[in-house]
Amino acid sequence: MSLTTDWKAELIARLERRELRVGVIGLGYVGLPLACEYARAGLTVVGIDVSDEKVAAIRAGHSYIADVPQDHLAELVASGKLTATTDFAAIAELDAVSICVPTPLRKTKDPNIQYVVDAAARVAQYAHPGLLVVLESTTYPGTTEELIVPRLEERGLRPGVDVFVAFSPERVDPGNQRFNTRNTPKVIGGVTPACGDVAAALYGMAVDTVVRVASPAAAEMVKLLENTFRAVNIALVNEIALMCDRLELDVWEIIDAAATKPFGYMRFTPGPGLGGHCIPIDPLYLSWKLREMDYEARFIALADSINSDMPRHVVSKLADALNDASKPIRGSRVLVLGVAYKPDVDDIRESPALTILQLLHQRGANLAYADPYVPSLRTDGLALTAVELTAEELAAADAVLVVTNHRAVDWHLVAQHAPIIVDTRNALAGHSVAGTLLKL
Repeated sequence: MSLTTDWKAELIARLERRELRVGVIGLGYVGLPLACEYARAGLTVVGIDVSDEKVAAIRAGHSYIADVPQDHLAELVASGKLTATTDFAAIAELDAVSICVPTPLRKTKDPNIQYVVDAAARVAQYAHPGLLVVLESTTYPGTTEELIVPRLEERGLRPGVDVFVAFSPERVDPGNQRFNTRNTPKVIGGVTPACGDVAAALYGMAVDTVVRVASPAAAEMVKLLENTFRAVNIALVNEIALMCDRLELDVWEIIDAAATKPFGYMRFTPGPGLGGHCIPIDPLYLSWKLREMDYEARFIALADSINSDMPRHVVSKLADALNDASKPIRGSRVLVLGVAYKPDVDDIRESPALTILQLLHQRGANLAYADPYVPSLRTDGLALTAVELTAEELAAADAVLVVTNHRAVDWHLVAQHAPIIVDTRNALAGHSVAGTLLKL
């Protein structure tokens, strides 16, 4: 029996006996829910993060991720199935590690994979025969085999023989009430078939459906296709919104009517720009990689240009609304409703609201914002504290700009008391508006 077969059989046997010890590096919106699913499946889980605050919170049974109920987390911690540490030496005692660290963009819109590089170096430092390493962080095709595999091979560990390496893209949608870590299918690509087998066996404990692809690069490309598809289609409908604005048509009416077609059409809606951890970022990882191969990803470049320019269009729309009321932006009180990147979450990463606030600040607006999920924010030197959304606050504003359509907002109150509303989300649909309403 070969050594490869021995390690594969040993890991799968330990998994079936619920004896496998799993580590999750990065305890954010991806890592913590995954760690909880592993622990809920009966495995012993160690969460590893450089943040003392996150580790302390988990040890206290306190959840800082909205999608992880606090009572569930507390129960897993109390049972001893889930622990947390800042010490990467814990990897030496683990059988498997999932890497769930951020992959942001630099200001130049080039990939910043330093978190992956650092995590890969830490894993390699404590790697040992019989270890499964799975990268989940969204990145360009080739990352797993370019960054993870060589570091393990430098330690004399051969993928598929001594260790097992795979890529499995995260598919977390914060705040989604229907799909979560457990019921969202998980794509897995192993460096070798044996690597894929071991990774699939592990993730099969934490998720309902595992989808195998031929390689880590294929799995990496799957995630980029998913989010490039969304970015391009959002850019298309954003451009349609710009066209409808010129044609004096209601883009929301157009979209609703088009969506009645039962085939050949998928509903996307326009907005003030892209936000969040994936859609504004992931396609640019792909276009960056292709530039290295002398290929221009033209759809991605055009979509990025259209989506990135939407905040300026929104500010221009607001300026027109104020101008019609004989008011300039400078000195006008503008109340921004919603700064999170999507409804019903507290996440402001890459939120178009941040760009809009900066643009308004540069033009001298007197800014205020209301968001039930974001009590305060600081961005590029601009520090603001949320105001309470009241009839008086709305009436005191020269204009109200709807950026995020949280369900918790009293939209009837907004409709009745705001003198001018620029609605980028069609949040006021169905409401009788007392003042002036401009849609995106």
